[in-house]
Amino acid sequence: MEKIDRLYHLVWMSRPLMQVAELAVEQGLEGTGLTVRMRAVLEVLREQGALPVPEIARKLDIQRQYVQVMVNETLAEGLTEQRPNPRHKRSSLLALTNKGQALIGAAVARERVLLEGIGDGFEEQEIATALDVVRRLTESLKGKTGDEV
Repeated sequence: MEKIDRLYHLVWMSRPLMQVAELAVEQGLEGTGLTVRMRAVLEVLREQGALPVPEIARKLDIQRQYVQVMVNETLAEGLTEQRPNPRHKRSSLLALTNKGQALIGAAVARERVLLEGIGDGFEEQEIATALDVVRRLTESLKGKTGDEV
């Protein structure tokens, strides 16, 4: 198989990978009251700390208006709270509450257990190479489409 054929297949395999990954995440969230959308917001805040909505949108690489809907869900469930933003008076920071911190921590722990079982079939270098290729491919495609990297 030629390099371009492999690259083509790599790009197109991303869709089934994301679909099955989302299904696995959904199943792991059963009984928590979290949706995949809410989980995404909580994970960004867990990793990055308090952020304004536009920054969460950049981290998730989706439109700010859509992220605002997601954020509203987390606020309504008491998983996040708004805090004053010293850098911008009209754009408050969103931060995890204790409840949100506990839920996202438990969700990530469950997902890591799942990945530990799957990871046994891969060498560390294979995973590192795959991650590097996907990152570079994403940056290259964004550069060709005019999307921000």
